[in-house]
Amino acid sequence: MRLMIFGAGFSGLAIARALASDCDFAGGTTRSEERFAKLEAAGLAPLIYQGGIPDGDLRTHMSGITHLVMSIAPDAEGDPLLAAFSDGLKNHLPALEWAGYLSTVGVYGDHGGGWVDEETICKPVSKRSVARVEAEQCWQALADAADVPLAILRLSGIYGPGRNALRTLDAGKARRLIKPGQVFNRIHVADIGAATALLARGTLGGIFNVTDDLPAPPQDVVSHAAELMGVAPPPETDFETADLSPMARSFYGESKRVANAKIKAAGFRFAYPDYKEGLGVLWQEGTWKG
Repeated sequence: MRLMIFGAGFSGLAIARALASDCDFAGGTTRSEERFAKLEAAGLAPLIYQGGIPDGDLRTHMSGITHLVMSIAPDAEGDPLLAAFSDGLKNHLPALEWAGYLSTVGVYGDHGGGWVDEETICKPVSKRSVARVEAEQCWQALADAADVPLAILRLSGIYGPGRNALRTLDAGKARRLIKPGQVFNRIHVADIGAATALLARGTLGGIFNVTDDLPAPPQDVVSHAAELMGVAPPPETDFETADLSPMARSFYGESKRVANAKIKAAGFRFAYPDYKEGLGVLWQEGTWKG
């Protein structure tokens, strides 16, 4: 396998680590040389990509890439990679055998706490999620035209080492916002890496929810983190009167429970099936600080 990860951030590095033993070559892009050391530590050859048609060393490596992961979120102008590859995937990646696109469960929109699965019609609410639906559709069209299987991984709220309720609580920034009926799913970053690896190894295409087994109110996660740390949880705050940025408030505009049976049917088993187990391991191993 020769792997390229466009956007080797938190999730991209976890994918690199999960596939390290499978790769003859693994490259990852970043916007700044300041992150080269992190990419190298995950087994990636670091490459600069700041948009547009890939050139230089990045373009040279792309000629032999067999497995592609796209982990760059759309910006105000859309998905930068879509524009770069609009003339055909195989024109840039002639050896490509499989592609994966990291999306979000936000594409489903608000379901009032009800269950959704991969067959649920997308009704995105936020501009971010509308852009994700458009990107999914465009990537699927490009993959179909190239006759390459595309796995679309719809991810829930991501946590892991250095990014979790324990660290937020320790920093004094945790809040227990109460909005009746509000529930979210979450996903440990290591499970994102492992799920992507499973799909890549099997060259499996389709849409997959990569999300845990326990949708829960966000305040419950903060309370559990406080219990693990042996500290008092922050006081409850009513969502309606809380002082929140428009971005923070928008995350509470959707409530749903996301099913994960399809990825399990593909053979995946979660290492961290719920936030209690995930946070517990982070605390016990001391890796919560990152």
